[in-house]
Amino acid sequence: MRPFASRFLSLSAICWLASFACSSSAQSPAPAPQTAQPPAATQSAPAATPAAHGDTVAVVDGEPLSLATLDAAVAPQIAKLDEEAYQIRKQQLDDLINDRLFGAEAKRRGISVDALIAAEVTAKAGNVTDADVQAFVATNRRRLPADPSTLYPQIKDYLTNERVKARREAFASELRTKAHVQVLLKMPPLYRAPVDLAGAPSRGPDAAPVTIVEFSDFHCPYCRGVQPTLEQVLAKYPTQVRLVYKHFPIDSLHPQARRVADASWCAQQQHKFWEFHDAVYASAPDASDTAIKGFASKAGLDLKAFDACLASGKADPIVQAHIDEGTHYGVSGTPGFFVNGRLLSGAVPLTAFSEIIDEELAASKSK
Repeated sequence: MRPFASRFLSLSAICWLASFACSSSAQSPAPAPQTAQPPAATQSAPAATPAAHGDTVAVVDGEPLSLATLDAAVAPQIAKLDEEAYQIRKQQLDDLINDRLFGAEAKRRGISVDALIAAEVTAKAGNVTDADVQAFVATNRRRLPADPSTLYPQIKDYLTNERVKARREAFASELRTKAHVQVLLKMPPLYRAPVDLAGAPSRGPDAAPVTIVEFSDFHCPYCRGVQPTLEQVLAKYPTQVRLVYKHFPIDSLHPQARRVADASWCAQQQHKFWEFHDAVYASAPDASDTAIKGFASKAGLDLKAFDACLASGKADPIVQAHIDEGTHYGVSGTPGFFVNGRLLSGAVPLTAFSEIIDEELAASKSK
């Protein structure tokens, strides 16, 4: 077993390298977005009972609540649990397959499994040099303490473990190519969040086969950082992708971001949302009156109408509705994206967007 400090750094390093999103504090899922309800039953209608309606899960004052209604309300949470369960099974299945392959190869060579791993994995993983540690420190400098030299032994241990892991996976892959391995484990059904796009600002053609919905916080550094990537996406797929913006200010991290979101909604009322959006992300996070007026001026807004809109508070329920919707569908940090309803979290690179966009485009052509 690795020493505690080593295991702790491994987890910490993973957090450093994976934290490309502004995460909100843990909270309960928001209620399902409201949809039109069927007409209420008349006084003379007989009370529904589970016996009479096989999918009824509750009866309130004679009105049935169906299993379908319940499933629709919890679909995002169930889909997430199904995905987590699948990933756990897949990881364990891969480990079991690899163990069998290692055992068979060790038997073929007439050695123990430990000897096989020592020869093919540990010996071939490569040594971590001081230059490797320095490169890691340089890449992750902002996430490390003031004096990272105190962590050098743990960093070296972490990098060594990562190399051994990578070599183990590569060796297992080599053995798989020589063996007959048939994986029958099925992925859970793909869940697509039915995000409401009505009234939300967008870029790109309305009829584009792929819609990316961005849930974003104007003061989140990762939201700012992903903007050039989104520009690249739109440039790469000028007719195939539409980008839709929805608000998700995280009050616990960026208490002034909601005010900027409200202001951007007021800019949208003058059909200048994107001009305001671009002005905000081109500046340092600031929600002062002076800064917001500056953004409005850069966007070319009628300042008198803008001020009146911002003072009216009309934007507040719109922004909150976006937050509630995003939370219900699984957004827990920013930026959060839905690509044709498929959740993609964090400031992911162009390659990640392209992979899922290309899948969606291929699927649309096959229909």
